Amino acid sequence: MKNLFWLPLFFIMSHSYGQQKEYKVDALVSPLKSLKIITVGGPMADILGFDNKSVQYAIDSYGPEGGTVRLLPGTFLIESPIKLKSNIKLIGSGPDTKLQKTKGVQTKFIIDADYGELKITVDNPDGFLPGMKIQVTDNENSSCWNVSTAYITNIEDNVIYIDDYLIRDYRSDLEGLISNACSLIEIIDAENVIVESLFIDGMKANNYKADGCNSSGIYIFKSKKVTVDKIIVKDFNGEGISWQITENVTIKNCEISGSGNTGLHPGTGSPLTIIENNNVHHNQVDGLFICWRVHHSIVRSNKFHNNGRYGICTGHKDTDVLFEGNHIYNNGSDGINLRGERADNAPHRNIFSGNIIENNGLNGSGYGMSFNSPAEDIVVKENIIRDTGQGTQVSGLFFYKNALPALIEKNKMEGHSRGDILYESNVRK
Repeated sequence: MKNLFWLPLFFIMSHSYGQQKEYKVDALVSPLKSLKIITVGGPMADILGFDNKSVQYAIDSYGPEGGTVRLLPGTFLIESPIKLKSNIKLIGSGPDTKLQKTKGVQTKFIIDADYGELKITVDNPDGFLPGMKIQVTDNENSSCWNVSTAYITNIEDNVIYIDDYLIRDYRSDLEGLISNACSLIEIIDAENVIVESLFIDGMKANNYKADGCNSSGIYIFKSKKVTVDKIIVKDFNGEGISWQITENVTIKNCEISGSGNTGLHPGTGSPLTIIENNNVHHNQVDGLFICWRVHHSIVRSNKFHNNGRYGICTGHKDTDVLFEGNHIYNNGSDGINLRGERADNAPHRNIFSGNIIENNGLNGSGYGMSFNSPAEDIVVKENIIRDTGQGTQVSGLFFYKNALPALIEKNKMEGHSRGDILYESNVRK
């Protein structure tokens, strides 16, 4: 059954007029439920629209058993995140299927927005609409788990009503802000999800920065068995792909560039992560920031280059990770940075094997690898670690005073102005 472009309008009417209309909507949607693949976008599709609402109708037409939503070539305007649920495959048509973030809007709130509230009194509600996802911050609560996110349910005069409770006390006299900074795709409380063959354009110049623990180009939260494959994420004003409190997430064959923060950000307890064959470059901070408790995972055959700080950064309880066959080059500071942690929280038992780590430190100087915590049983073997004449990667391996020795074998290191292996005790002499 083709061309169900009138479904969105009818669905909205159903919620306005009550149960009898909802029955009619079910009758109309039922042909979609019988399809193994629902197509979206253009006159040849089951649903004509090119926006997040059209994609969401296709997804929501499936029951718990799930199904496949295929996006045809074209530009889909994303005002609020496309929300995936368990057993859904969202498949595009390659780079010709573009999800493009609509223009950002932001305003101050003029009365404190307090913990547990479901409304925000703002200076100017222009540009905000019901259904939008919003982000709430102030100068003291502006990152990570201090940021509130919710969907707008209604707007009356300059009061914006939301569907979820604020999680902090936000003060209007501390630059309290509300914006529509949000992800383009969200996978929350779901499992067995695939996202494949899409181009995500974050339109960074036209949008406000989104916090990476709550939003990203693709955001995965409290979910299992998720695969992101052959995705381009470009110019998202925040993090390219962020996954938090997850298991068995695979990110492969993707290109992440131009992010306003880090390219890839697994964390908050995300074991069994696989990051493979990705090209992560020209992001404002790190290529890959491995946050807290990412363990028993694999980072293999990726390129991390021309990022603003580190190619790879890892630290808090990020143990038992294999870093193999990656090319890490031309980053602003260190190629690989093992963050400073106490001994009990250090990134123990990580293996770095067969990587090429070269010409990092473009911001002035850097190290191929720097060891900043007493991590045990670190293995560095069969890598090429070098500066080929830039003079910016000043040492291959740098050990701060609290770092433990690593097993270093069969590496090829050359071209470093301050030596292939450098210890902080030597620097102080």
